[in-house]
Amino acid sequence: MVQEQRTETTLFLLMSVDGKITTGESDALDSDRDWKRIKGVKEGLPQYYQIEQSIAINSLNTGRVMAKIGVNERIEIPEKDERLTFFIVDRKPHLAGSGVRYLAQRVGKLFIVTNNPLHSAFSLCATFNNLEVIFYPDDIDLQDLLIKAKQQYGIQHLVIESGGTLNAIFVRQRLIDHVALIVAPLLVGGRMTSTLVDGQSFQHEEELIDLKALQLIKCEALENSYLRLEYDVINETVIEPAA
Repeated sequence: MVQEQRTETTLFLLMSVDGKITTGESDALDSDRDWKRIKGVKEGLPQYYQIEQSIAINSLNTGRVMAKIGVNERIEIPEKDERLTFFIVDRKPHLAGSGVRYLAQRVGKLFIVTNNPLHSAFSLCATFNNLEVIFYPDDIDLQDLLIKAKQQYGIQHLVIESGGTLNAIFVRQRLIDHVALIVAPLLVGGRMTSTLVDGQSFQHEEELIDLKALQLIKCEALENSYLRLEYDVINETVIEPAA
């Protein structure tokens, strides 16, 4: 697929020095909740949110992440930001009707991307004119989604902020163009704790084609021992013969 046909993407996340994007395996643990309680980490954390607000005008996340940060339990009416467009990939679904309602009141445009015909978002489309469901009858086609985002909805650039499993699918389908990371001065560990890119581990030499080299564009030391790293992704992987 020609890259120009789809939305340009940046994978943007906060991670620890050892590449973890959350605190542990359980959904009861979460970087947004936990890391702001750790002395030596909490002091620099606002920098991440400031950078996120400046670049993530059009963003893609998952229903699982939204549920983890508590949108299903929020009953207040949020302050609306018409500039924001959210794409939420939600198969299970993790988002309840209350979560969809909250997000629709929060952003200018909300797309729920699902293959679940019983998703609560369907019944709320009549209530919120800024809510649209992008439905796939089989598995969600991420390439098609990015083509739709550009050609039907005019989204030129999309910031991907999803979890490690979905990130891996984007990477292996060559759908990530740039990577922007905020590195917290923290070691987390845990074999089952999610990293920037998870998914299936490679088993065979033939799979080396799915490795993606990066070209460093920016390396900036932030305050309180944080780092900001930005890369371009080299999606056309070239494997040289073994020595």
